[in-house]
Amino acid sequence: MPRTATAHPPASPSPPSSLPRAADPDRRRTSASVVLRSVLEHGPVARSTIARLTGLSPASVTDYCARFTRAGLIREAAAPRQSKGVGRPHVPVDLDDSRFVVGGLHVAVPYTTVALLDLRGRVVAERRLKHPAGAVESRQVLARAADGLAALLARAPERRPLGVGVAVGGWVDRDSGTVVAHPLLGWRDVPVRDVVAAHTGLPVHVDGHARALVNAERLFGRARGSGSMLHLFVGNVVDAAFATHDEVHHGPRSQAGAIAHLPVPGGTEACACGRTGCLQAELSERTLCRQAREAGVTDGVNPMHVVAAAAGGDRAAVRLLVDRGHRVGRAVGLLLDVLNPEIVVVTEIGVLHREDCLSALREAVGAERAAAVMPTSFADSVLAVAGGSVALDVLYRDPLGASPEAN
Repeated sequence: MPRTATAHPPASPSPPSSLPRAADPDRRRTSASVVLRSVLEHGPVARSTIARLTGLSPASVTDYCARFTRAGLIREAAAPRQSKGVGRPHVPVDLDDSRFVVGGLHVAVPYTTVALLDLRGRVVAERRLKHPAGAVESRQVLARAADGLAALLARAPERRPLGVGVAVGGWVDRDSGTVVAHPLLGWRDVPVRDVVAAHTGLPVHVDGHARALVNAERLFGRARGSGSMLHLFVGNVVDAAFATHDEVHHGPRSQAGAIAHLPVPGGTEACACGRTGCLQAELSERTLCRQAREAGVTDGVNPMHVVAAAAGGDRAAVRLLVDRGHRVGRAVGLLLDVLNPEIVVVTEIGVLHREDCLSALREAVGAERAAAVMPTSFADSVLAVAGGSVALDVLYRDPLGASPEAN
């Protein structure tokens, strides 16, 4: 993305290799994160309340709030209250969500979603870029996505980009910013971070989309505050992510969450691995659309056409979606048995749009655990939020490192 495409290009952006890692043990940054998260979750909030909530000293909270104010991350929310006593009046602070955005890229099998998100994780602008027919060449897709992001930023000249988050299915190594393997796209060892950074001149962070959506939920969603959370993503790619105590588990080379070849009892779909009944082969949107074509529901490859047919009263479409919801519930049950999280969040097209699909999922999970299962908090913009949340997670973990003016 040429610098001329943004009205407010970043001043001397750091090279991608020097970006702060999402889990930085530095105590100064940890305390800064706690303060900014408190403003996000409780604002408008008095500094004295932040001190009470976080256990930090009032002086430390005041210092962090002053730095965040100078950086444009927070602002005073109202005029000081009149006080009959002495001392400084209590002025609440809140996020300043008017200045900055992050870019969000989500690379799916049929298209890439390009978006801008504010500091509250809300989508400011969004666009889908359909992949060209034939092979999905990685550098072409990423360059086109960077151009699409430039176009969105050009329409929002009052907003300054802090960075770009990229979410992708398959095996994504967060530390190197590389898509190690994405069989459905045909990508292997693609240096996504380096390619996008070269086109945008912005800090770039890359992660798997299931992990990205766990971070979105813990920052902005209904599952915020839970002690442990599992996210199951069921699209063309089927994968999962698990978090405990506000930390998403990545594993060596970020390979955790690869459940595509988990065997499904009674499964009949042939998998590319040579086996039958693998989870992704059974539940992928490609399988759903093929079944819909065979049933005469649709003649295309867009799963939303199946949802639309069901909404129009097509019984075959309803049956396909509800049956899929039930099978997703069986997969959730298997993962619950292994991980036993407090909350399970599911991103699946039927569950997002139909109550009968959610009911089928919960029925399969079992009555005693059904209440722990919920659909994603971002039904209308889940892919855009996935991409942007990769960058927002870094900001909220290290606001003094990720914000260019906070120090």
